[in-house]
Amino acid sequence: MPVHHYENFPVASWLLPRGLREPIEAIYAFARQADDLADEGDRDDAERLDALDAFHRELRRIEDGALPETPLFRRLAITIREHELPLPPFHDLLDAFGQDVTKKRYADIGEVMEYCRRSANPVGRLLLHLFRAATPRNLALSDGICSSLQLINFLQDVAVDYQKGRVYLPQEEMARYRVSEDQIGRGDPGGTWRAFMLYQVERARKMLQAGAPLGKALPGRVGLEIRMTVLGGERILKKIFDAGGDVFGHRPMLDPADWAYMLWRALLAK
Repeated sequence: MPVHHYENFPVASWLLPRGLREPIEAIYAFARQADDLADEGDRDDAERLDALDAFHRELRRIEDGALPETPLFRRLAITIREHELPLPPFHDLLDAFGQDVTKKRYADIGEVMEYCRRSANPVGRLLLHLFRAATPRNLALSDGICSSLQLINFLQDVAVDYQKGRVYLPQEEMARYRVSEDQIGRGDPGGTWRAFMLYQVERARKMLQAGAPLGKALPGRVGLEIRMTVLGGERILKKIFDAGGDVFGHRPMLDPADWAYMLWRALLAK
């Protein structure tokens, strides 16, 4: 469900009802292009922030009932209007992408979770509005799943993010476990790295399990999609655990055997 790295975004998934695929694709296209503005190409930071501000302006045109200037937002406007989607989650996503441009380190888990609130949770919340299931309880469960998946993405991509100049791991916890950025740069899983990473894995696992009841609260294929998403997060965490936290030599990813196992488990859990 988080948009950062996109592995768990259910883009037109065959599990979802056909009528939801187009609006989900429209939301994904918005998130993908906005993230690319913050991350890809050779723009300088000021140009990236200006481009994201232009996206904010397009959202405000939609909010004001005016015609957006770009095809991306004209398509998105139809989805927002037809499904009565709230605008704040879209702005939150843009704020998170802007933060990627300006903030490269996170002092503690509180700062990381505040980032997740804007970078990951809005996607789950928008999906619940599409499903007509945005109750307070469901929103809270979704936030747990989305934030956990964002943390899992950070664990998968420690080395990738470091190459981009970013460290999403809490600095306070790195210091407590005597893990340094130089160690990340060297791709060195020695010393206390294992203990540090397994601590991160356990926190993400507990958070994911706290949100897991959402998969049974939602009916039919929507619930199945959520259960598959949770199981995917669990499988990645297991791979990180089994590797002793070494994500440098081989980035943990889902393979066909994982997908078959996840589908079997998700169907049994209905």
